[in-house]
Amino acid sequence: MKHFLTLLSHELRMLLVSPSTYIAGTAFLFFMGFIFTGILENYTKAAQDVSPAHVFFQLFWLPVFFMVPLLTMKCLAEERRLGTIETLLTTPVTTTEVVLGKYTAAYALYLSLWGATGGFFYILKRFSSDPRLIDSGPLIGGYVFIAVSGLLFVAIGVFASSLSRNQAVAGILCFVMLAGLIVGVRWLGEASFLNRDMLAPAKAAVDYAQIFAHYEDFTRGVIDARHVLFYFSSTALALIFSILSVEVKQIHA
Repeated sequence: MKHFLTLLSHELRMLLVSPSTYIAGTAFLFFMGFIFTGILENYTKAAQDVSPAHVFFQLFWLPVFFMVPLLTMKCLAEERRLGTIETLLTTPVTTTEVVLGKYTAAYALYLSLWGATGGFFYILKRFSSDPRLIDSGPLIGGYVFIAVSGLLFVAIGVFASSLSRNQAVAGILCFVMLAGLIVGVRWLGEASFLNRDMLAPAKAAVDYAQIFAHYEDFTRGVIDARHVLFYFSSTALALIFSILSVEVKQIHA
């Protein structure tokens, strides 16, 4: 892994000089700012039972569905389309270093974009006279959830990018995978057919993978080791599949 830092610094530089990075960042902050403004407008009309932070992070899936595919769809697909992945792998670097370098750079940008939304809450705290609007529990828990769940979401994006040399196809694959994980698993958890005794193990597995349930626990200040293990192990599995996918395609190239 001695070349990992070199590859990571290169990927970060490429992201920082790319106009698409700033366009995506501006679009993300505009979209999240629009959501945040709407939340505050609801609070001015009537008292709410939960803090703005709880509602804000509850909508995490909206930017995830579109931001993660945009961040990751080029990372491996574009390299394969241009043929530069073959050239890169002929140098003294391993496939693992390449995949991890691209993954870490995309994850760092993902965290940076979400971290920038902290400015919304700073402005709210600075100019609001009602301390109840800033509840540190859901705020801290929400950002911890974003950081931990983002490990898996970005890894899924990298895996999707490793499956195709067309970045548009990779983006669609990523969107479908994320929708299946976040929305599809939630739908399965509410399906009545899983309540049969013979399907109890499947029901337990579906309940374990409920992203929205994880979010609720994090925002209540409950950091369950099982949730953390789920994200870490799933992330590792997605990255292993990404590495294997790149290596298999190199063999058959």
